[in-house]
Amino acid sequence: MFRRIIALLALSGLTILSRGQDNIVYLDLQVMGRGEVRDGGLPNADDASQDHSAFFLSRSRLVVGYKRPEFEVKTSMQHSGIWGQADKGSFNVHEAWIKLNAPFGLFTKLGRQALSYDDERIIGPNDWNMAGNSHDVIIAGFEGYGHKFHVAGAFNQSAENINRGSTYYPGGSAPYKTMQLAWYHYDLPVAPVGLSLMFLNIGMQAGAEGADAHVEWQHVFGGYAKYAPENFKVEASYYRQIGKNEQGIRLDAWMASARAAYNPWKLIGFEAGYDFLSGDDTYAVPQPGHIGLVQHDVIKGFNPVYGSHHKFYGAMDFFYMSTYVNGFSPGLQNAFAGVNVKPMSGMNIGLQYHYLAIATKLYDIGSTLGHEFELQGSWSFIKDVTLSMGLSYMVGTKNMQLLKRASNDGRLFWAWISLTAAPRILNYGW
Repeated sequence: MFRRIIALLALSGLTILSRGQDNIVYLDLQVMGRGEVRDGGLPNADDASQDHSAFFLSRSRLVVGYKRPEFEVKTSMQHSGIWGQADKGSFNVHEAWIKLNAPFGLFTKLGRQALSYDDERIIGPNDWNMAGNSHDVIIAGFEGYGHKFHVAGAFNQSAENINRGSTYYPGGSAPYKTMQLAWYHYDLPVAPVGLSLMFLNIGMQAGAEGADAHVEWQHVFGGYAKYAPENFKVEASYYRQIGKNEQGIRLDAWMASARAAYNPWKLIGFEAGYDFLSGDDTYAVPQPGHIGLVQHDVIKGFNPVYGSHHKFYGAMDFFYMSTYVNGFSPGLQNAFAGVNVKPMSGMNIGLQYHYLAIATKLYDIGSTLGHEFELQGSWSFIKDVTLSMGLSYMVGTKNMQLLKRASNDGRLFWAWISLTAAPRILNYGW
C-alpha cells in the first residue's frame, strides 16, 4: 500500500505546472471561550463542595493557507487551556499539511490534519474538546463522479531513534504507533443516498522497550448509510472490532446505530435514534466487597477509537469521553428523541432526552444508568460570532454510581456558555 501512495505522490508532483492564475491566500482566526458549571460527579463524597466545580476554557487558532488548482498548503497554530492554569495551557500545531492535486480527481495529502469521515463516529475532529483531534498521516485518494476513495497511513515515533528501536508508547501526539485506513464512499446519482465502507488497522505498542517490544494489531471495519431527501434524513451504521489490545487480549466487539430527523416546517424539526455498543459481562477488577480478579479471555467492550464522541452519547460526556470504574466497559445503550426550533434567523434551540443503559446483563446490578435531559441553543447575532449555551440534567440510578462517577442522590447537573468568533480576515486571489 505504501508503494502505491509513494507512486501517487510522485505522479502528483509531476503535475505541479502552471495551469492558470487561480491563486488564493487566506487567513482565518478562531477565538473561543467556554465557561462550565458542574454539580454532582464524585461517588460517595463526604463534603458536598467536592461535588461542585466551575471553570473557564479557551482556545485560539490561527490558520494560514494558500491554494491553486494543483497545490494547497495549510497550517493551523493552536493554543488551548484553562483560565489561571499554572503552565499557561498548551500551544501546538493543530494542522500543517500539503495537498497535491493530479488529473482525473487524484490527490495526495501529507502532514498533520484533522480527519472527518461519514458522521464522525469512528474518526472525527472531536472539536468540542479544546485540543481537538489531528493525525500525522499521508492520504492518497480519488474523488469524482460520485465516488470517493481514500487510503491512508501513519507511523509515529517519539524521537529519531538511532539505536533504541522504534518503540512508541502513550505520551506522544497520537494514541497509536501506526495506523492504516481504507475508506470508500458513493453517492447515488438517481437518489439522495450515500453509502460508505471503512477499514481501520491500528497498531499499538506492546511489551517492554527492547527485545520484548512488539506491536499488537486491532481492526475496525464496517459501513455507514445515509438517505436524505429534502426534509427527511435517515442514518445507519454498523462496525466490528477484532484483533488484540496492548496486553494481547483478544477483541471481539461491535456497535450499531440508527437515527432519523424530520423537518416538516422550516422553524421546527424532530429527531430520534438508538445506539448500541457491545460490552463486557464480567469485571476485570471486582466491585468493593468482592475478591479476586477476572482475566478476560475476550474483550467485548466496543471502543469507538477516534470519533467525535460528544456528538452522540449525551452532552454530559459520561460515555467514551471518560471511562467506567476500573476501566470496566459494559457497553452502552442510548435511546434518544428531541425537537429543534428556529425561532428567528441565526438562532437554534434544541431539547433532547436520552435513556442510557449498559449493553450487558450483570448478575448483581440492573441495566439502567440514567435519564439525561438536555437544553441547548445557539445564536449567530452578528456575522462570524456565535453565542451558545446548554443545560443538562441527569437522573442517575444506583448502577450509575457503581459503574461511573455519580453523586449520592443520583442527580447530576451541568451548564455551559460559549462565545466563538471565527472570521476569515484575509481572502486574496490573483
